[in-house]
Amino acid sequence: MDGFEDDNPFEVDVDRMSSATSSTSKVNISAPSSPPANHSRVASPTSATPSRPFPSPGTQKQPQQTKTDFCCQRDRWLHSGEDNEIQILDALKTSVNSSTPYITYVIRAGNAEARHRYSEFESLRSHLVQLYPTLIIPPIPSKQTIGDYATKQARAKEDAAMIARRIRMLQTFLNRIAHHPVLSNEHIFHRFLDGEVSWTEVLNSPPITNLPRNMLKAPSQNPTDPNASPSYSVLANPSATHPLRTPDQRFVDSEVFTNKFANHLSGPMEKVSRRTLKRWADIAQDYSELGAVLNGFSLNETGDLSSALEKTGQAVDTSYMSTTRLVQELEQNWSEPLHEYAQFASIIKKLLVYRHQKHVQYEMSQDTLENKRELLEQYEKSEREAQRLEDALNRGRANSSTPRTSTPEDQDGQEGDNTGEVNEYATEEPSRSFLPPHPGPSPLRKRAPGMGFLNALSYTLHGMMDVDPETARRNGIGKTRETISQLEEAVRLSSQDLKYSNSTIQSDLDRFQRQKVADFREMSIRMAQSHREWCKKNLEAWQAAKAEVEKIPDHPNKIPPPQDGKKADTAAPSGIRRDSVTTVNGR
Repeated sequence: MDGFEDDNPFEVDVDRMSSATSSTSKVNISAPSSPPANHSRVASPTSATPSRPFPSPGTQKQPQQTKTDFCCQRDRWLHSGEDNEIQILDALKTSVNSSTPYITYVIRAGNAEARHRYSEFESLRSHLVQLYPTLIIPPIPSKQTIGDYATKQARAKEDAAMIARRIRMLQTFLNRIAHHPVLSNEHIFHRFLDGEVSWTEVLNSPPITNLPRNMLKAPSQNPTDPNASPSYSVLANPSATHPLRTPDQRFVDSEVFTNKFANHLSGPMEKVSRRTLKRWADIAQDYSELGAVLNGFSLNETGDLSSALEKTGQAVDTSYMSTTRLVQELEQNWSEPLHEYAQFASIIKKLLVYRHQKHVQYEMSQDTLENKRELLEQYEKSEREAQRLEDALNRGRANSSTPRTSTPEDQDGQEGDNTGEVNEYATEEPSRSFLPPHPGPSPLRKRAPGMGFLNALSYTLHGMMDVDPETARRNGIGKTRETISQLEEAVRLSSQDLKYSNSTIQSDLDRFQRQKVADFREMSIRMAQSHREWCKKNLEAWQAAKAEVEKIPDHPNKIPPPQDGKKADTAAPSGIRRDSVTTVNGR
């Protein structure tokens, strides 16, 4: 584990974190973990209310720039400078605008109250992922598994423990967004908190309607930019496993560390935590049954024994209640945040995959540009060669057509010959430049079986030969130059996106690392406080039971202590037989 933290590529300088920036810096671990009264209702009546929901306020109170331009009242409330907290007050069963009942969660943000179902939370997160592909979007609680639906069937959506867990984790999700330096400014999030706005209306309005189909062919900084360059359309769409020629070592280390982090959380830590909670729950159930048995047994006895049994049963009942509360607190303050960070690890993996694809996209654009430049060079070389040949032919024609000094007789004698030569050149030159059209199949000739494909191929090749090579070459040069111009712009855009992605992702990874340190510190302190409170309650109950048990007199067969300094015999007299059924009073 020491080497594991040494490989951490994220910025995590604990010494730089002042005591004022962490909510747990002045926490007294000996203080009781009992939370103050909370007015929010919880679906499960037996669930313990945490002292403060996650995330830890360790990074919430970072110095922020004063914001003066607000888009709405929710934006003003979120950036008012106060320690505002979004609460989910209740979970209600309703069937509004639906043929089947569902659970809706009541959200309180300042003086606004909104109601949303789980699918709308899921929709909010998915669209934030598309709008901000370079940021770590917090997770929401997982959906019910197929096994849950198979075992509970129609009651799966109404499970009180599941609803209470969702309330806590959805509240954490909203507060993480509210305290994010970038996501807290998103107007879609503000409208989600506003109860007067329909979520369907938000989904059918910009910027969600402007989202591109392919996030890799859109600007990383603003995927919904309507003025984005059309050169994004020529960018490649690489796979996540495409290798890089020159990988960035920072993000290679980040990928390695994230994989280790995910393996530690989803592997040993979560398994041990689930097993520990299960065993604590089994012990609590055993305490419940044992307490009932002892209390019943005390009713059959009298005197000091009855009081001792009753007090012991009460101590066992106290152990049952304190253990049940311990299980609930461990689930809320340790198991759930641990699972959330396992989800965070998967989110960071996807974020690094997006950056990897952007890097591959940049390299592929460079390769395509180089290939097109080589093709253009070949076209231009062919064009220069053709021009040189044409110039040579023109010079030859000019030399052959130069008039010679001769006598009139020679002119008369050679006039017919020159005319024949001119006519010969006139008939030969077109035949060199153009081919006769394809005559097509002769109607008088019977076509042999299977010759249709060969005739079609011959016609296609003849059509290709009919194309003027000079015109095709010049068209190819024009198209290649146009493609090169687009690729140069695409390389510039992909380089710009890659730089933005690198800086933004690295910055958010550093912010996440600081938040992770604060959260795990908070989790460890809460676990210690929960165990201390459990020990304290059990110690008080069992000390009271011990005092009641000590009131019972000693057994009559017990050897009396030695008197007058004489050493008592260690063995009983041989003539006295020990009676195992002697009563307490010896009668």
